[in-house]
Amino acid sequence: MDLRKIKKLIDLLDESNLAELEIKEGEETIRLSRMPKGVPMMSMHAPAPPVTHVHVEQRAPHAASPQSGDAGGGGGKELPDGHVVRSPMVGTFYASPNPDSPPFVKLGQQVKAGDVLGIIEAMKMFNQIEADVSGTIAAVLTTSGQPVEFDEPLFVIA
Repeated sequence: MDLRKIKKLIDLLDESNLAELEIKEGEETIRLSRMPKGVPMMSMHAPAPPVTHVHVEQRAPHAASPQSGDAGGGGGKELPDGHVVRSPMVGTFYASPNPDSPPFVKLGQQVKAGDVLGIIEAMKMFNQIEADVSGTIAAVLTTSGQPVEFDEPLFVIA
């Protein structure tokens, strides 16, 4: 599909009240969807990177991702006691929906099951990472804009 057509479709979506638009042209399909403000938009358009975050949630002595031995296990790494929220995929972690917004969660913040903790961009799609238990954020184990691996610890909820 021509890039000009895609840009025109994005403009059309922006000007309309539609939340989602899907176009099939032969074997090619493009799907654009719009989320409410404050939630990252999932779309397949320009190949530029979506955002660059600069702020850091926590500088922990174990900030490096686990790369030796057990690639996703908790063996050997010092994690606070509590429920560990792990990355469900490989991608880039973002702590906020855009660079000008505050992070979804901060160290010490109370969260409920289902609250958004961060987002992971994988293949130009933004995937929300939600808390699966209620509690307090005891540790933020990755920084915004950093690549994450499958099953890598992201947060600890006490």
